[in-house]
Amino acid sequence: MAKENLECSFCGRKKPETNLLIAGLDAHICDRCIEQAHGIVAEESRQSKSEDLSSELTLKKPVEIKDFLDTYVIGQERTKKVLSVAVYNHYKRLLQPSTKEEEIEIQKSNIVMVGQTGTGKTLMAKTIAKMLNVPLAIVDATVLTEAGYVGEDVESILTRLLQAADYNLEKAERGIVFLDEIDKIARKSDNPSITRDVSGEGVQQGLLKLLEGTVVNVPPKGGRKHPDQKFIEVNTENILFIAGGAFDGIERIITKRLNMKAIGYSASKREESLDAENVLQYVIPKDLKEFGLIPEIIGRLPVLTHMNPLDRKTLRAILTEPKNAIIKQYHKLFAMDGIDFKITDHALEFIVDKAIEYKLGARGLRSLCEAIFTDAMFELPSSEDTEFKVTKPYAEEKLSYEKINKLKAVS
Repeated sequence: MAKENLECSFCGRKKPETNLLIAGLDAHICDRCIEQAHGIVAEESRQSKSEDLSSELTLKKPVEIKDFLDTYVIGQERTKKVLSVAVYNHYKRLLQPSTKEEEIEIQKSNIVMVGQTGTGKTLMAKTIAKMLNVPLAIVDATVLTEAGYVGEDVESILTRLLQAADYNLEKAERGIVFLDEIDKIARKSDNPSITRDVSGEGVQQGLLKLLEGTVVNVPPKGGRKHPDQKFIEVNTENILFIAGGAFDGIERIITKRLNMKAIGYSASKREESLDAENVLQYVIPKDLKEFGLIPEIIGRLPVLTHMNPLDRKTLRAILTEPKNAIIKQYHKLFAMDGIDFKITDHALEFIVDKAIEYKLGARGLRSLCEAIFTDAMFELPSSEDTEFKVTKPYAEEKLSYEKINKLKAVS
């Protein structure tokens, strides 16, 4: 065929009508057909990814998500509702097939949880990740510093997520990151300092793009020990960030704000109706700013919720009621050695009393049980006993004054 008579085998355009005509063995294709074919392949790839996500992801309605949380987490009704809605909306957005014609772009809603230690913040994140079947990375914010300083870079957060996803990039890009101890990176002071705040405000600035959504070059083995490794590009747009922190001392900020508005008779009546035992329930974004989080990072954590302090009834329920309850775990441990384990209600009440007395929270219940059961777990597997019953006097004996003081110091 003469050069001037060449044409596209797909659309029939002559060579002079095209910008580029690529030759194959027995056919030719023009630049316009290449662009169309690329668009078709990209669209098919997007749809197949969406189908893969919907087949792997176990997404339930908010009510069902809360019901699942109820089996593992006692109390915290408001927080469970807020989390269920936020998680449902986030993954519903991912499962929605995207089209170029859509004008409304749904942004993700990252979450921040404020609550005392041992109230179940980490447990909430773990339980949701377990239900959704997505990778979860739990990262301690206290070890993060600005790039170039001793500590870990912000990008190491995504390295943990990649590891949790077995380096499957697609899985990692729809995973959950739980940023623990977020309050520890609060700005140290409103006053300008001659030294850099490399582990406080510096880290907050570094987190901004991650939380909002950007493509980050992530070192797969961590950044500083392997400088010659190839980077992996991770898009954080569809990663859900859940931040949690005790925010120790924020109660004073909340109380101050509430008292400042208490002027006149009607305000005094309103103040009387406030729950002084649980001031955290009145937390607002302004309080986080006052505590030391910069406004930009608060804006990227739009869903704010709180964890109620654990009362006697809740602590008692945590011991025996959840699917993974502490006492149920010990039942199984002793059963593995053929030992029938029993514990009286009075002994359970005693454990709860000590947890409240020393403000150990739910995490402290486990420490107290370990202190009481350790001797039995050491001796019984080698003995011929087939029954182990824990009474209140037995628990009191094992938790002597000296032992409790040591336990308090460790916690």
